[in-house]
Formats: sequence, structure tokens, C-alpha cells
Amino acid sequence: MTKQLLLTASRILPRPSTPVEDGAVLVEGDRILAAGPRAEVAAQASPEAEKLDFPGATLLPGLFNAHVHLAFDATREMLPNFLASDDEALRAGAKERLGQLLRSGVTTVRDLGDRGALGARVRAELEGTAAPRLLTAGSPLTVLNGHCHFFGGEVGDDDAIRALIDANAAAGADVIKVMASGGQITEGGADMWESQFDVRALRLIVEHAGRHGLPVAAHAHGADAIEASVEAGVATIEHCTWMTGPQRQDRREGVAKRMAAEGIAACSTSSRNWRMLAERMGEELAKTVYGRLSWLEELGVPLLAGTDAGLPGSVFDDPVGALELYEWLGFGRRRILEIATEDSAAGLGLGEVTGRLAPGLSADVLAVDGDPLANLSALRNLRLVLSRGVRA
Repeated sequence: MTKQLLLTASRILPRPSTPVEDGAVLVEGDRILAAGPRAEVAAQASPEAEKLDFPGATLLPGLFNAHVHLAFDATREMLPNFLASDDEALRAGAKERLGQLLRSGVTTVRDLGDRGALGARVRAELEGTAAPRLLTAGSPLTVLNGHCHFFGGEVGDDDAIRALIDANAAAGADVIKVMASGGQITEGGADMWESQFDVRALRLIVEHAGRHGLPVAAHAHGADAIEASVEAGVATIEHCTWMTGPQRQDRREGVAKRMAAEGIAACSTSSRNWRMLAERMGEELAKTVYGRLSWLEELGVPLLAGTDAGLPGSVFDDPVGALELYEWLGFGRRRILEIATEDSAAGLGLGEVTGRLAPGLSADVLAVDGDPLANLSALRNLRLVLSRGVRA
């Protein structure tokens, strides 16, 4: 029989909207058996259960980072370093970055761009060890010489689109990534606000990915690219900045309302760099750029927690610094924790797997000193990290 683990604390957050004072979580193997008031949960534990008590602490679900690049090292030289790295170095770097994510409280990670099925291979190598749950996209689809072509995902026609999706699926991808617009790290490619694929091509991508049972995540800064991606039926919009030019936005309310109605989630991809960028832009422009998240929230668009970790300064080990953006925008702490846990789980199709402390769900559990509903910084004070029942 698998040994049980009884965790007790001053409070638990089965979900952020339902805190329980003097609570407990009972774990067996990789599953949660019970979560709720201490006396009720403790009564269900076997006499041989290991017991860990955390006075003054809070138990809550593990956090999500729904947009990372494990192949990048977050330095200013991240791209030349990536291009110069062989497969062994990339695998070693990816494992170390997954460790950083886990030790910072992130138990579910979605990698949205690598080469050679890096993420899927690393996931297989780490099976059964202390590591976050990893969803991976493999090589993102891009046009010839397009944004992030160095990942090996260039497609020039419909047959190439189908072939790359087939190859990614066969290599273990959980999601198909498409670069619907340009981006800032690819010299000579489309500008961030310029589209790379039209609606017809995006529909083909969504339809063919669907044959493998895979959702599509669309990198889309441009307002036109966002609208085309929504029209095509993608699952998530990455960045979702509504750009039409340098420092210009065109928030299209009808498109956003359709996202809300169809459950198409938006991932902000903002790391702790937001503070530095806001200072550079000035408060007025920063409120406009980042205020799209408040606007999307008001319209009911699902939001995902993701940081684009791996890009310069977008580190892997400070999820709280990224979440503080929402607090700066006026989001309540309960709502921020929902985005970082159960909402991100739902948006990635994992709502019945993780994101809450509930019987039958994965044992992805954090113990933090203090109360994150009173101060988000409590999330930095980690005393325990369980990922699928394995201690970090």
C-alpha cells in the first residue's frame, strides 16, 4: 500500500475563493485523497501516515507557467547561446530550468517552442522524478524565414503544414504552436504587428491539429493576427497585445467578446520585467499596454499565467514578480491566485487534473509561510513543494 502524507496548516486554499482555516490535505501517491478542515481530513488518514505540520502557513495548489521556452537561458545572449548549443547542452539547460520553476512553486509548465522535440524528450528523461508537469509544443509553425524559424518549424505550403503537425504529434507534442504574427527576436522577419498566416491557413492548422486531438496556441501580437486566429478557432492567444504598429493598439471588442464566448484564453506572457518596461514607457503608456488584461478580464476572456521565461530577463524562478503585474492593475489577490492555478488549469484542458486541492486531483501542493490572500509575497516563502506527490 502506498504511504499516505498528511499535511496540516493554519489555512488551506482548496481554491482561492474558498479558504479554510485550520485545514489539511491528505495525499496518497500522486493523488489528493481529501482536503478541508483539519479534523475531518485527519480522521481519514491511516495510522501510518507521515505527518507534516506548517503552523502559520497556507496550503494551496501548485502554480502554472503557461508560456516558457526551456531552450533559452534568459540572458541577453539567449539566442546566440541557443544557436551555439548542441543537443546535450540544451537538454541539460532545460532540466535545470525546470528545476528552477519547480523550486519557485510552479508545478505545471507549458513550453511553447523548442527544436528537435526537446521538451518531450526531457519530459521522458525526468519521468518519476521531482519535476513539473510539462506540456510541450515542439517546433512552432512559421513561414519561410519567419519568426523563430531557428526552431526548425518553417512551412511553405499546406503539405508542409500537415507534415510538421504530424511530426510534432508523433514526437509527443501536447499542443501545436503557430506564429500567427511576427516577433521581436527574429531579425529580418515580419514586425510584431504583421500577420504571417491568413485565416485559411490558420483554419487548416487548427483542423489538422484537431485530427491528432491537439489544441492550437497562436503567437499573436497584431490585432489582425488575433482576429484571424480567433476566426480559425485556436485554443489560446499568446501575448494578445492588439498591435497595429509601434506603440499602437486596436482593441477589437467584438473579437474579444467572441474569445470570451468560445473560451479562447489569453496568456499575457509578462514576466517580472513588467516593472522595468513600465518605467521606460511611463505610467500612461504602460497602463494602456498592460491595461489590455483588465479590459479582457472585464469582457470575460479567460486569462492564463505565463511569463515567456527564457527571453532576456524573463527568469524561470520568479512567478510572483510576474503576478504582481495584476495587482498593479487592480486585480484582487483572490483573482490573481485563481488565474495562476485553477483558471490556467482549465484554459489548458487540465481542470479535472490539477489547479485545485480536491479529492482525485493530482497532488500538486505548496506550503507557504503566511497568507497569499493577504500578501502575494507569501508565495515566495515556500516550505514545501509537491509535484504529483513528489517532493521538490
